[in-house]
Amino acid sequence: MTPNSRTGAGRRSLATLICGALAAGGLAAAGTAALEPGAASASSHREAPLISGTPQYDNTDLYAFVSPDKPDTTTIIANWIPFEEPAGGPNFFTFAEDAQYDIHIDTNGDAQGELLFRYTFRTHTKNEKTFLYNTGPVTALDDPDLNITQTYDIELLKLKDQHLVSRTKIADDVPVAPSNVGKASMPDYDTLRKQAVHELAGGSTTFAGQADDPFFLDLRVFDLLYGGNLSEVGNDTLKGYNVNSLALQVPTDMITESADQPVVGIWSTTQRKNAKGQFTQVSRLGNPLVNEVVNPLKDKDTFNASAPWDDAQFLKNVTNPELPKLIEAIYKIEAPAEPRDDLVDVFLKGVEGLNQPPHVTPSEMLRLNTSIEPAAEPKRLGVLDGDNAGFPNGRRLTDDVIDAALQVVEGELVGAANDLGDAVDANDKEFGASFPYLATPTEGSRGPLAEGVDSGNDVRNQLGDALRPAGAGGSDDTTLIAASAGAGAFGILLIGGALMWWRRMRGRAY
Repeated sequence: MTPNSRTGAGRRSLATLICGALAAGGLAAAGTAALEPGAASASSHREAPLISGTPQYDNTDLYAFVSPDKPDTTTIIANWIPFEEPAGGPNFFTFAEDAQYDIHIDTNGDAQGELLFRYTFRTHTKNEKTFLYNTGPVTALDDPDLNITQTYDIELLKLKDQHLVSRTKIADDVPVAPSNVGKASMPDYDTLRKQAVHELAGGSTTFAGQADDPFFLDLRVFDLLYGGNLSEVGNDTLKGYNVNSLALQVPTDMITESADQPVVGIWSTTQRKNAKGQFTQVSRLGNPLVNEVVNPLKDKDTFNASAPWDDAQFLKNVTNPELPKLIEAIYKIEAPAEPRDDLVDVFLKGVEGLNQPPHVTPSEMLRLNTSIEPAAEPKRLGVLDGDNAGFPNGRRLTDDVIDAALQVVEGELVGAANDLGDAVDANDKEFGASFPYLATPTEGSRGPLAEGVDSGNDVRNQLGDALRPAGAGGSDDTTLIAASAGAGAFGILLIGGALMWWRRMRGRAY
């Protein structure tokens, strides 16, 4: 929690809006009264006991923003599988086949989704007799050397009071960008990424695949809030880790109720098929950090299985949060007075005059006013620094949600001005200027290529020829390779033995 500089005018921006709402009495009447006990989402890197054991189903983050290069569209990015170690082979990172990855849109502020984009995945294996993810250098998504591939469908469900009105398939059998194994396996990963961007009918665009984890923060907060030593902060804990991402860019008028009501609420969920063949929700995410540091252990799994229209059960976690009390105990920074109605307004209703829909039902989701144009020079603290196109009006990839949320939790909006933060102000990789905007994933093999295997019909190509399924074509350049084709792991051993002998004969250690 280190100081960060910003302008006084920016600091007053969101505070002025909130104070106006509090003075009008609207929060006390419409907020807490509507949230009587009766769930929700979070920036969830291993945030709940059950989901931490099943990372394929674990939402990590959700982003929603007006597309900076196509301002008549809205981009939604949802990520899964936290802490993907780039070198985590041979079974690299795939979406689950027994899951429904859903993006929900609330168009009218009633805490229910009127639109649902559902992604489902299939896995394809070319050669089951090898342990390899790829059997040679991969230059295209349809390369025969890419042994494990995935494709996906997207359905658009239109709902009324959670009853199905219509179901339309808007994407069919679209290829997924693979895990970035390394330069030897994928010498031009950017090309693979571009091939995974798919145009849909009606002006939408989709992408699914691996990406650098865009969330930047110092996660040592869980060592009793940075170990009790503020000088320790400033290390991006997620640097070098990847996630699996879904990115969807849609015409804004496709997801808004009308030009007069441009605010949408967005959350993502994962449903997993159980032993009875039924789908059960196991993960959910909207605003960042909710299930990690707002909900106590007793509520975390319930929260992941719940829906926005039932969020009243978690109201006390927002009005009487634990985090400010911990900060006061460790760092002697006085916690703001409770109940924290200011947090209800920001995180459960949207800010009046900014991203609060009319007749809003308080509930936890990411809210975006799609009529606010993208900022020419985005500010990392978003609305707190006078940039109304940023968090908590949606969430851009560059928004520093840790610093912004921490300052709000510590009372920025109720007179306790502060510049607290974790000293991680930007992602370690630069984001793209066009869809899908995400940085490319860190590659699994980051060292230089071995001497003698950087061009021509080298060892990698020969290995691919040996493992390629019958009828897929191959090379006759090497008798040993041809003889071992189709022999699977035994063929690999033969190749390895021959190469070891050859290198030793050349006076090299292998």
